[in-house]
Amino acid sequence: MPPNAVQPNGWVALKLPSSIVRVLQATPNTTISLGKYGSFPSNLIIERPFYLTYEVQEKRKGENFSRLRVVTGQELNADTLADANADDNVADGDDLIMAENGEEFSLVDESGKVVARSNREIIDDSARQTLTSAEIEELKRKGASAGKELIAKLMLSHTAIDQKTAYSLAKYKLLKEKKFLRRFTVLPLDVTMLAQWMLEDRDASKILEMRQETMALVGCWADVHFGGLPAETLSSPHGGRWLAIDDASGLLVASMAERMGILHQDPKEDQDPKEDEQSQPHKRATPVACPGDGQGDKAPPSPHAERNPRKRHHGGDLDDHYALTNSITLIHSNTQPNLSLLRYFDFDVTDPNPPHPYHPLFTNLLPLSWLQLLRPEEDCAYTDKPEDVPDEELATWKTNRRGNYHRKRRRWARTRQIVDTARAGGFSGLAVASTMDPVSILRHTLPLLAGGSPIAIYSSSIEPLTQLVDCFSIARRAAWIQSPPTTGTAAELDRWEGSAEFPVNPTLVLGASVQTSRARRWQVLPGRTHPIMTARGGPEGYVFTGWRALPAEGRVSARGKFQKKKTAE
Repeated sequence: MPPNAVQPNGWVALKLPSSIVRVLQATPNTTISLGKYGSFPSNLIIERPFYLTYEVQEKRKGENFSRLRVVTGQELNADTLADANADDNVADGDDLIMAENGEEFSLVDESGKVVARSNREIIDDSARQTLTSAEIEELKRKGASAGKELIAKLMLSHTAIDQKTAYSLAKYKLLKEKKFLRRFTVLPLDVTMLAQWMLEDRDASKILEMRQETMALVGCWADVHFGGLPAETLSSPHGGRWLAIDDASGLLVASMAERMGILHQDPKEDQDPKEDEQSQPHKRATPVACPGDGQGDKAPPSPHAERNPRKRHHGGDLDDHYALTNSITLIHSNTQPNLSLLRYFDFDVTDPNPPHPYHPLFTNLLPLSWLQLLRPEEDCAYTDKPEDVPDEELATWKTNRRGNYHRKRRRWARTRQIVDTARAGGFSGLAVASTMDPVSILRHTLPLLAGGSPIAIYSSSIEPLTQLVDCFSIARRAAWIQSPPTTGTAAELDRWEGSAEFPVNPTLVLGASVQTSRARRWQVLPGRTHPIMTARGGPEGYVFTGWRALPAEGRVSARGKFQKKKTAE
């Protein structure tokens, strides 16, 4: 199967002529329904390449399903090719009359009466269409060659088709194709397509009504990118680590993971290493460190291949389980994070022991709660360490009891690793999409960021972000420097709880600002350029941006030789 083909049980997006996107799972041996466009077996698109345009055909005699026909590119671009050929033919002619700027042509008869003008008035389509609604429904029931024949009959039955301008004729044909042509294009599901589908066709409140433009702003200003492979000389988490707070059902995490290259699973990992070794004996698998074989400190060959899933020894339950770099640490306020949208990318965050092959997010997504971050000693999952049982006694246990024992130890080890690495800080950036107070979020997350780390916070309304910008204004920073409300070390000032005058230390962020962006659709034609007024409404969405600063200890004074400027008398 080619890597750019529809995978069984994979999620795809179907683009219909009416600009509607449908997201569905390509489950084998099922029927996919497109509503008025028809239905077809899912096996007809599985293991076939993406970006192909299909046409749902009528059921053949003796068959209870509809077949699909691949629409060629020449057929899709027939109108464009015809217009280009017509322009070439006109350019070759000798008797071509060109109109000057602002000039209009009129067709008159012998008596001088104007018959037609170049700027024709709009024609009433319903009044000039001779086919009745009953006849159109009858043609639809008969099939009419999957819509093409029906569109042709509609255009032939229009009594004023010759009076239409080129623009109105193309618009009329496009409207009929959207209504009757049963075609769709299979596209791979990405974050942008999923966001558009959730925003326009599903529940927009689940993603905080975050549009594609603002989602891209958060990713750009947070500088989310591939963090690189782990260094061989370092065994602790380092580089390429981002802190995230996502209340948008996992849309922000999916966007960050896509930028980091850990959202989609590599199809090459689905192949059995034994089969690959037998088919290509000259290639040998690279040994991978795993928590169970005592090699947890070795650097893995890929950013998310931390261990060999086929070698699982229970003696290494307490070793590190997560990637050292290129990771996302997610802070949530519930028992488990709400990442329901990640299931469209074949990842289930609720499964602590997924089957092989592992998804990259299994080792690169580190979720922890606010309780574990602020007060880990009050969380039983962090403090209750399972007792060590000798191997002799463990061998006498039943299989279920022994499996539960190892699962508890691995869960405690994962929680310990996530909490300890998160509280140690050193993150490369912060991305937030939450309904929580941004001031309270930064009060606890700023100390975890490295110096110069970017900050991007999304909010559907601008008021919380303007209050946050005011907390880091120049006036508050100057007042803090002249008379600080508290004294202490730099670490103590970073974790200051705040007051009414200074909700948060104003010297910790530089370049605080609020911005927004919205890409509007425009119709661009000669004399018809205007914005599309039927776009979706809702909140604009705003993004707070800034950079983590490390204040200098002590007073700052200027040194050097300065010359006084002479003033003119």
